[in-house]
Amino acid sequence: MFGQYNRAMAASQRKATRAVLIYDGMCPVCRRTIGWIKDNQRKDAFEFLTCQSDEIVRRYPVIEKATCMQAMQLILPDGTVLSGEKALPEILKRTKRYSPAAEFFKIPGTESVSRAFYRWFADNRYHIADLLFPGDRKDRKKQ
Repeated sequence: MFGQYNRAMAASQRKATRAVLIYDGMCPVCRRTIGWIKDNQRKDAFEFLTCQSDEIVRRYPVIEKATCMQAMQLILPDGTVLSGEKALPEILKRTKRYSPAAEFFKIPGTESVSRAFYRWFADNRYHIADLLFPGDRKDRKKQ
């Protein structure tokens, strides 16, 4: 009986220390990026949810679907929400080998460049996916 309680408590504590990364589950580029993050993350660094998940509405009612579809959302364990390019350094910090790359975002001027690039990329991700992964054209539509 106590063993089951301890396992449940440990799972609950582990979940509270993970960042939650919300992404467009219909986007091939986004799905492949999430695969890369899963392969390179530190143990239990992230929980992954798609914008299309009903769980988003239940757990994070302040995150509107339109906002989610414009940019990935990273919710830190303290409740801070980082959107789009602002999430990138925090994602890198939680990887095994690439955490030093997060320092790149401290260089003066990188904030405006990363914002412009992220916005362009996010706005064109379906077109980019069609070019990069032409065989990955599942029956999808932008939501």
